[in-house]
Amino acid sequence: MSEAAPLHPQDTDFTATSGEDLRVTASDPQGWCIALPILFGALATIRLTVPSAPFFDEVHYLPAARELLSGGEYINREHPLLGKELIALGMYLLGDNPLGWRIMPLIAGIIAMAASMRAIWHASHDRFATIAFGILLATGFHIFIHARIAMLDIFMVCFLALAAWQFAAAMREPETGRWRLALAGVAIGCALASKWNSVPLAMLPGLTFFAARLSAGRRRLIFSKRGVPVPGISLAEAFVWLGIVPLTVYAITFAPGYWMGEYLRPSVLSEKGLLGLHQEILSLQQQVLAPHSYQSTWPQWVSNTRGIWYLYEFTDNAQRGVLLIGNPVTMLLGLPALLWCLITGFWRNDWAKVGVVIGYGISLGLWLIAPKPVQFYYHYVVPSCFLLAALALSLSDLHRSKKYRWMSYAVLGASVAAFAMFFPILTAAPLEGPMSFANWTWIAGWR
Repeated sequence: MSEAAPLHPQDTDFTATSGEDLRVTASDPQGWCIALPILFGALATIRLTVPSAPFFDEVHYLPAARELLSGGEYINREHPLLGKELIALGMYLLGDNPLGWRIMPLIAGIIAMAASMRAIWHASHDRFATIAFGILLATGFHIFIHARIAMLDIFMVCFLALAAWQFAAAMREPETGRWRLALAGVAIGCALASKWNSVPLAMLPGLTFFAARLSAGRRRLIFSKRGVPVPGISLAEAFVWLGIVPLTVYAITFAPGYWMGEYLRPSVLSEKGLLGLHQEILSLQQQVLAPHSYQSTWPQWVSNTRGIWYLYEFTDNAQRGVLLIGNPVTMLLGLPALLWCLITGFWRNDWAKVGVVIGYGISLGLWLIAPKPVQFYYHYVVPSCFLLAALALSLSDLHRSKKYRWMSYAVLGASVAAFAMFFPILTAAPLEGPMSFANWTWIAGWR
């Protein structure tokens, strides 16, 4: 970050025109990046083992994890293996029980929180935005719910966040660029091996590196080590870390699949090889599923008007529910924040703002073209993270304005209040009776 004269927030006008000039010389909020994920994890452990039976898509992934542990049949082949391997690891360590099923998603959620905060800090060097992002992410519903269920999405988010952290830090601290790019490549490979939804974002660091180096007009484009985004690293070397390493890590995660079914029948990987398996995965991803009562479309995700009840039944001696929607405060406020970041990002050359808008567009744009006929609101989990990052950066602009500072705190307070209000149906708390859902289903699409 280039040095600028320190500014006092109370002396800063909301209409200032330079993203770099707007920023206060701030200390690294490392303590917040530890404290907020720990608090998030503590809240997420409440009723972690409730329900005591598998719910929602756990019914698909837990059997697959059990087969991994026993060396049995290779099932649930429409998704890569890593997420199911991590669920199986939790079951191996803590047993085939609710805590064993959900401990690794919980750990992944905590890491995703911390890594996301570190990513936005290195991208922006904005202390308030970093802290605000942690609060918004923790109370945004998506990460919280998926940190409490044995599904694949939280592993994908975790590894994408780790990759973003290391890539942003490599650009901010070029002296550490080599090992950080290597770690970013490993994380990208793990994200791909968790869920294919990560493919567009997995390509983004490499394309960013190429575009930045190309824009510098270097005559030795491939082998020059000078210039942005990471001085000291050539484009050829970046291709190794951000291209070859991810694909290698991705391929390695399929290793257990080669010996599955050894005593029953040949493994699907032994029969078809890695390429043949991926042709089958692609075919399974594109299969036409029967219409589902909870299916939705991307405009409904953006407007937060269609949720999914992951659970709503009498279980563990009480009526309980788990509803996946976005925080009704921040999901809507995040939309004008995206527009604000797009306009001011280019106006002020604030590439952190531009980056979150691009990330949102790419992660949501996948579902505009994906050949998957039945889609669900949980596909919005990654775009929602970028949306909350845009809101955090926008709130930081408000915070620097003497006139509008109160609004930044009001939004954070409202997000926390909404989280507290919905907490019973985020954590499967005992409800009064079968009609209790009406207390939270403010619109028909949440029923």
